Amino acid sequence: MIQTPTMAVASIAALLAAAMTVAFLVRLRTGHSGWIDTIWSAAVGVAGLVAVAAAEGGDPVRRVVAGMLVAAWSLRLAGHIGRRTRHGGDDPRYAALVEGWGSSWRRSLFLFLQAQAAAGLVLVVAIFLAARNPAPLSWLVDGAALAIGLAGLGIETLADRQLRRWRAETGRSGAAICDVGLWRRSRHPNYLGEIVVWWAWPLFAFDPARPWWSLAAALAPLLMTHLLVNVSGIPPLEAHMRRTRGAAWDDHCRRVPRLLPAVRQPASP
Repeated sequence: MIQTPTMAVASIAALLAAAMTVAFLVRLRTGHSGWIDTIWSAAVGVAGLVAVAAAEGGDPVRRVVAGMLVAAWSLRLAGHIGRRTRHGGDDPRYAALVEGWGSSWRRSLFLFLQAQAAAGLVLVVAIFLAARNPAPLSWLVDGAALAIGLAGLGIETLADRQLRRWRAETGRSGAAICDVGLWRRSRHPNYLGEIVVWWAWPLFAFDPARPWWSLAAALAPLLMTHLLVNVSGIPPLEAHMRRTRGAAWDDHCRRVPRLLPAVRQPASP
């Protein structure tokens, strides 16, 4: 059994690096980049459960709640991306990266996936700190944390369901843009939900006797926000939408906010 925080972090880092190496090999064999995010989501979930198990000294009830939250997040996201990958083509974000890397794309992709493993480690450390918190669960702080985590899961689950239903009803028209439900108020409600989920962990890690734990755990939502908003989420996806939808996408952007929902119902085009 893992005995020290250092050993726990080292084991988790090795697990994530190995998982993303497998993701790289799967991408080479199948040609479908969606499996990368499927494997990453599952690996972070497994690593999170390892972290919870290794969090000796943490309040037992807190560890159970932390384990249930990370398991629910991982199963939902990995399952959603896996279903989408089985029934769809290559992820346009990864396709654009591969094209931009040119002849060195295999080496660049491998390094990129190991960077994803490092990002996953930051997320799992936040889970570890939350699970290791010895303070008993409180209705105020931990209740707010659980409400935030469940709200984030609810937002991204509903957004993905609405998008899937819209695609089925419209026959996946290449020129169409989803503009129903949450997608009428935010161009990326699924990413918004994902960001919200990770803001639960600094609250779960909060302990007045160890305030720096919560500050360290806050690196997880800050990193996730940065990656989705500025790096691997919104920018490449919006570039793809602009290439394939043209003026219709520009008009959609004028009516619908990028991430945070519009307070008022947007006018119909």
